[in-house]
Amino acid sequence: MVRIDKSMLDELCAKAESSARLRMNYNFHDGDSDILQRMLNAMEPGTYIRPHLHKDPDKREAFICLRGRFMVVEYNDDGTIHDFIILDPQEGNFACEIAAGRYHNMIALCSGSVAYELKDGPYDPATDKKFAPWAPEEGSPGTSQFIARILNQTGNAIPD
Repeated sequence: MVRIDKSMLDELCAKAESSARLRMNYNFHDGDSDILQRMLNAMEPGTYIRPHLHKDPDKREAFICLRGRFMVVEYNDDGTIHDFIILDPQEGNFACEIAAGRYHNMIALCSGSVAYELKDGPYDPATDKKFAPWAPEEGSPGTSQFIARILNQTGNAIPD
């Protein structure tokens, strides 16, 4: 039995906070060939996940918020927002599932946020993600402004 408890989440959050990317995964799946990829994803505000979709083959993805707050955003092919949800267990919004072939990303809204993520496998880093051409690349200038624009468009903000 694999147990997900407070100390596991605390340890993962500490690693995310000290990571240059401000996030850290903990994988439960046995390897890239596993047909169900399962992981914890600890994220801090300011981390940037470039909007992407999973194609060839199309894959579904689900996020369950274990603690903290996330915004999960679905985009149309032109980069306009299709839908979004604030995952926050304190507010009763626990999880969402992204349809196969839909551009999406997550934005951490508070420190110490952890999601349980499930995605169809297998995982091939060469073909897993098709990044949105209208979004900045990770590590490039403009990522903070992109996040701020999405938060503004949805009427949300990260508290100071």
